[in-house]
Amino acid sequence: MSDQIETMINEVFIESFEIEENELVPEANIFEDLGLDSLDVVDLVVALQKKFKVEIRTDERIKEIRTLKDLSHFIKELQSDGVGGKASESISESAG
Repeated sequence: MSDQIETMINEVFIESFEIEENELVPEANIFEDLGLDSLDVVDLVVALQKKFKVEIRTDERIKEIRTLKDLSHFIKELQSDGVGGKASESISESAG
């Protein structure tokens, strides 16, 4: 995983879900190992969108994510797709 992306993802899990940093390894399953449920995923998506300024909710690839490594790869793909600016605008609009 990219160190910067991994660090930012870990910050989201620590700040939003109070998960211990030592549990946040690339192979950790978001549901089984970290204990998130379907309601937590909504909060996770919102937090990740704010942190990375990307649009996640409408991306079908989100359904394939199981581990932190999957999540990091997904964020890298979103950033390389160049959706950051558009997502930033949509977050601002929904917040206002």
